[in-house]
Amino acid sequence: MSPRPRQQILENLDSVYREAYDRAKKAGDERRMADLDAAYQREQLLLEVLLDIRDGIAKPPSKSESSGDPIAALDTIRRIAKLR
Repeated sequence: MSPRPRQQILENLDSVYREAYDRAKKAGDERRMADLDAAYQREQLLLEVLLDIRDGIAKPPSKSESSGDPIAALDTIRRIAKLR
């Protein structure tokens, strides 16, 4: 089973929060709207980090990475830990 595309996952997150935000807006609950906005931004950042880790782990190692080269290993760790 292949992993879901990054864009699909982010769109699902957006959909969930948009529905909740629209309900809060319809109810006139500005505090809930602000809370949802902050939660959405936090969740999006966390999800992007997890997706970066997933993508870094799923990427097949290059020839230099698989040769035991310590510099290549550090590059791999940096790539996995890199935030957008």
